[in-house]
Amino acid sequence: MVRRILNLSARLWRDDDSGLTWLATAPLIQLLPVTDARQPYPISWEEQRLLFQALPDHLAKMCLFKVNTGCREREICLLRWEWEVDVPELGTSVFLIPGENVKNREERLVVLNRIARSVIAGQRGLHEEFVFTYQGHAVTKMYNSAWKRVRKVVGLDQVRIHDLKHTFGRRLRAAGVSLENRKVLLGHTNGDITTHYSAPDLEGLISAAELACGQKSGKTPALVMLKRKAVNG
Repeated sequence: MVRRILNLSARLWRDDDSGLTWLATAPLIQLLPVTDARQPYPISWEEQRLLFQALPDHLAKMCLFKVNTGCREREICLLRWEWEVDVPELGTSVFLIPGENVKNREERLVVLNRIARSVIAGQRGLHEEFVFTYQGHAVTKMYNSAWKRVRKVVGLDQVRIHDLKHTFGRRLRAAGVSLENRKVLLGHTNGDITTHYSAPDLEGLISAAELACGQKSGKTPALVMLKRKAVNG
């Protein structure tokens, strides 16, 4: 911000009387090297179980969706039913998030594996506009007081919401998913991605996303836990 102000003072902003710029030249300001950059922390299956089981139900579902789709926090909080696109050839659906709601400003394809589909199925009918809500209103953020409290209780103070996205990417890589497919599934920009996918393309991406489930039975401990909450609640 300081550098921006100094550059404007030297190049654009001028004194009304003299017509001269406020500064002759902008001084060079160099940023200090980052020495404490926070490294990603992909969580294990056991850490996922402990963390998700302790979260409030609505937040646990959002986190379960995030760790199985690689969506960013904003994308999940803003996720709307109108963005869902049926793929009748495959008997499933995907979400297409408009570019203005995506960090890299490109339309975001969200592919659903079986766990993400189960989460979406459980949200149907709860709100006419937003997929994820709390007490009838859209959730503004996932990194909230509940998340901070729970991660401390379970001894995972270092885990951030964004680490769930890293976890999805790590699980895809560990399962042997190609870099190209990982970029698509994680919503990364690579310059040649198009959202006009054919059914075979989507089928391949769905198959790749399924590899992040990690359970041949089709149920993760977190998913079983959420279903148990629904029954007991």
